[in-house]
Amino acid sequence: MTESIPCTVIVGVGPGLGAALAERFAREGHAVALLSRSAGHRDTIIERIRAGGGHAHGYGCDVREPQSVAAAFEQVRATLGDPEVLIYNAGLFAVGGLLELSPADFENAWRVNCLGGFLAAREVAPAMLARGRGTLLFTGATAALRGGARFAGLAVGKFGLRALAQSLAREFGPEGIHVAHVVIDGQIGSPAAYQRSPGRSADSFLEPAAIADTYWQLHRQPRSAWTLEQDLRPNVEHF
Repeated sequence: MTESIPCTVIVGVGPGLGAALAERFAREGHAVALLSRSAGHRDTIIERIRAGGGHAHGYGCDVREPQSVAAAFEQVRATLGDPEVLIYNAGLFAVGGLLELSPADFENAWRVNCLGGFLAAREVAPAMLARGRGTLLFTGATAALRGGARFAGLAVGKFGLRALAQSLAREFGPEGIHVAHVVIDGQIGSPAAYQRSPGRSADSFLEPAAIADTYWQLHRQPRSAWTLEQDLRPNVEHF
């Protein structure tokens, strides 16, 4: 157990933002716990962080299932201690009109985009309340503010996650826990995104490392000037 090292849990990791968040917080001396369903991208990130002298550990977790979330956080606490930071970065992009999305698809997207954030927050809140400090950061999207045509499968969950963040901020802010929701208003750059759009300007993507810098700044904000919601977009993005 590395309780002397602050622990950051990142739920939902991939080669884009998840990797950048893990590397940013590890660079600041945090032990990062990476939770995801599969180990593919997760293990690559862990190896890169450890090669640079950082602390990183991986845990299997299906954010749709309460038992899986509880078991993963139990393992985190046993190996790294109580988390100081929770970043809920899981998301599922289910596109389709009302008559195209099945009830199962719609519920599955809501579970990933919203329910998992609720379950993860419940796992870290007790220790944060006992310490009188902590940070909860939720990754949002344009769909958290505007439900576009055929985007109900994403927007409903993201609207719910935003509401969860607002509610938790009002509940836990006075207890010393900083809750913030980050609206990612644009497409995040990643190897896959660049490959899908080879002719697209790099300026039209959000750089993962730049987003990760913002998350770190939110964690480090003085409590006299906390941010609840921050929106990020490329300078060329229309809004």
